[in-house]
Amino acid sequence: MSDELLRRWRLILGGQANDGTGIRLEGADQQMDGALEALYDSDRKAGLGPSSPNVARWLGDIRTFFPSSVVQVMQKDALQRLDLTRMLLEKEMLENIEPDVHLVASLMTLSHVIPEKTRDTARQVVRKVVDELMRKLAQPTRQAITGSLNRSARNRRPRHNEINWPATIKKNLKHYQPDYKTIIPEEKVGYGRKRSSLKDIVLCLDQSGSMGASVVYSGIFGSVMASIPAVKTKMVVFDTAVADLTEELSDPVELLFGVQLGGGTDIHAALTYCRQIITRPSDTVLVLITDLYEGGDEAGMRKRAAELVASGVQLIVLLALNDNGAPGYDQRNAQYLSDLGVPVFACTPDKFPDLMAAALSKQDIALWAAKEDLVLKK
Repeated sequence: MSDELLRRWRLILGGQANDGTGIRLEGADQQMDGALEALYDSDRKAGLGPSSPNVARWLGDIRTFFPSSVVQVMQKDALQRLDLTRMLLEKEMLENIEPDVHLVASLMTLSHVIPEKTRDTARQVVRKVVDELMRKLAQPTRQAITGSLNRSARNRRPRHNEINWPATIKKNLKHYQPDYKTIIPEEKVGYGRKRSSLKDIVLCLDQSGSMGASVVYSGIFGSVMASIPAVKTKMVVFDTAVADLTEELSDPVELLFGVQLGGGTDIHAALTYCRQIITRPSDTVLVLITDLYEGGDEAGMRKRAAELVASGVQLIVLLALNDNGAPGYDQRNAQYLSDLGVPVFACTPDKFPDLMAAALSKQDIALWAAKEDLVLKK
C-alpha cells in the first residue's frame, strides 16, 4: 500500500493504537486530524466543549482543510452529535459557519430566542442561502411552469400582448414575402389572457421540527411561483395552529423567519383552512407537505381530504421536499390517501419544478412520479 493511501487511512481511523497504519502525521495533516478528532472522537476526549471561541476556531479550521460540501456535513454532524445548537445564538459562531439548508432550518427553530445582537447576523446567513437557492431554482421553476401553462392556454385569436411571436413566426413561414422581406402572419398563436391567473396553487406546510429542510425549499419555491403572473400562489404553514404567510411570499427571508419549527401537528385544521381559501377547486393544485403524523383529528383529516378531492382540487402529498428522501411517515394515512387517488411520495428539489408543471397541466401525477422513480417502495 502506498504512503498516500496509508496517510488517508490514518486520517479515517483516527490514530488509535490498533489502527495498524504506523503513520505519524505532521503539519497541516495533524491540524486536519485534530479537527476530525474534536468532532468524531468527542465521546472519548474533550471534543469541542462549550467554549464559543473554541467552536469558532474549529469552524475556521474545517473551512481551511475541507471543501464546502464536506464542511456542511461536518457542521450538521456537530449540531447533532455535540448539541451545539445553542451556539447558533452566538454572533461569532454565525460569522464563521458555512451556510446551508440544514443550518437555516436550525436558525428557524431558534428564531424566537435569537438575541437582538445576533439577529442581523442570522438574517445575513439565511439571506446567503436563500439567494443561492433562488439562483439555482428560480429559472427552472419559472420555465417549467410558464411553459406548461402556455401550452395549455394556447389560443388562435390572441390579443396583441398575448401573441407568442416565435410560434407565430414559425407557423407563418410559408407566408414569407420576398419582395417585402417580411412574413404575413395570417394565423396568430397566443398563450391566452395573461392579465389574470390561470391556475391557483396552495402550498400547505407542516412546520414540525422534522420538516425543517422541506420548509426551507418550500419557502423558496413559493416565493418563485408567487412572482409568476399566470398562477396565484398561497402559502399556509401549520403545527397545532394555522398561519397564512401569503403576504410574506415577496421576501423569502421574512417568510422563513415567520415559520416556527417545532410543536405538534394538526393536519385537519390546516386542510379545513385551505378549503376555506380555495375559490376555484377545479383550477387549484394543493400541495400538502407533511409526514402525515396527525396529532389532531385523524378522522376529520381524512374526511377533509376526501372532500377536497371530491370538489375537484388536485391534492398532492409530499412526505418531504429535500435531498434526503422520505423520512418516517404514517403509512396508514398514506395508504388511505393513495386509495383516494391522491399521489403520496417524497420529492427532491430538482424535480419539484417539473412536478408543478405536470400538475398544472393536469397530468397523471402518480404516473409522473413512477417515471421519475419517486414512488414510495413498500
